[in-house]
Amino acid sequence: MTHALPGYVCPEDDTRADVRTAPWCCPVCAGPWDLDFTPDPAGPLEPSAGPNSLWRYGAALPLPGAFSVSLAEGNTPLVPLVERIHAKLDFLMPTLSFKDRGAVMLVELARRLGPERVVADSSGNAGTSVAAYCARAGLSCEVFVPEGTSEKKTAQMRAHGATVRVVPGGREATAAAARAVADEPGVFYASHVFNPYFLQGTKTYAYEVWEELGGRLPEALVVPVGNGTLLLGAALAAEELARRGVRPPALIAVQAREVSPLAAAFHAGAEEAAPVPQRPTLAEGIAIPAPPRARQILAAVRKSGGTFVTVSEDRLRAAQRDLAARGLFVEPTAAACWAAVAPGAPSDPLQGRTAVVPLCGAGAKTGGPLSAAVARHDARHLPGIVTEIRRPPITPAAGLAP
Repeated sequence: MTHALPGYVCPEDDTRADVRTAPWCCPVCAGPWDLDFTPDPAGPLEPSAGPNSLWRYGAALPLPGAFSVSLAEGNTPLVPLVERIHAKLDFLMPTLSFKDRGAVMLVELARRLGPERVVADSSGNAGTSVAAYCARAGLSCEVFVPEGTSEKKTAQMRAHGATVRVVPGGREATAAAARAVADEPGVFYASHVFNPYFLQGTKTYAYEVWEELGGRLPEALVVPVGNGTLLLGAALAAEELARRGVRPPALIAVQAREVSPLAAAFHAGAEEAAPVPQRPTLAEGIAIPAPPRARQILAAVRKSGGTFVTVSEDRLRAAQRDLAARGLFVEPTAAACWAAVAPGAPSDPLQGRTAVVPLCGAGAKTGGPLSAAVARHDARHLPGIVTEIRRPPITPAAGLAP
């Protein structure tokens, strides 16, 4: 029931708004919303009794009552990479990326609000997720993408019935084009950056890790960061689980060296990130020159005792190839975390701590010379193991004892 939906609150000036009538951003500062919602730490949290999807964590989610939008998202497995480091295979989600976690929440919210159409902007994965879940919910969808977006991703959007608008320029120009229509009558802006319901979905990533590890979290969560939706979701979950007595992890944030405003701000001791030029990088999914939630991201990493790491294009290539040799073919953005912490990395941000890295998007979603080279590469010439990939029921993972 829409009257029970938690409302929006601005983290900068405490402006509040009803989710049914609110603009897509704070009308005072034009910044992104947070959600006026805190799960009851004394309430029951028994995911094993719930459905085989992220809705199993319904007690910690802000959408009350029965849900209807789902593609059995979530429940992705952990597999070992090396001693004390596991990978969580979020590229096995229904649309082959972790963005399904947030998209299902946004589209379920949209279904309850009943707009005439849903609008989103994306460099690829978020758009395909919103398009798929809108198809599931029977909602009209329009996705704005930057020129140069992988044709495989735009083809997937169109296959789900979405209208794709290609915008000249980079990611910022695309967001501006979508926001220009976001306040039109009958439009729901499914922004994975400005709408906090998306973060409520991505936090289930950390809840699943907690469940898979038998009621605890690793000492570190390594997370790729562009707009920071996975990191901020993980921080939300860590804070909520801490109220239940779970030790929170350090957040190790990873950016591509070519576009790394947050890393620069973090190491300079700044509370806000200055915009940087939009340079080409293989990790297109995290190439965000001016993240709207920069202040929150920096604060979350500092509060956790974590740090920022940047990775070069050569490290991204090497990490993608190494993961492929281990049976895990992911897109370059998804290889960024492994590039930062794999044996032989230039720095050692883990310092011996147990860790989980997310593999966020499938290699089949991207094209180009690198993906083709990885697909052709003879794995016999690379170290590693071939891992059988399945989606079994969640069971505690071994090998991550602190």
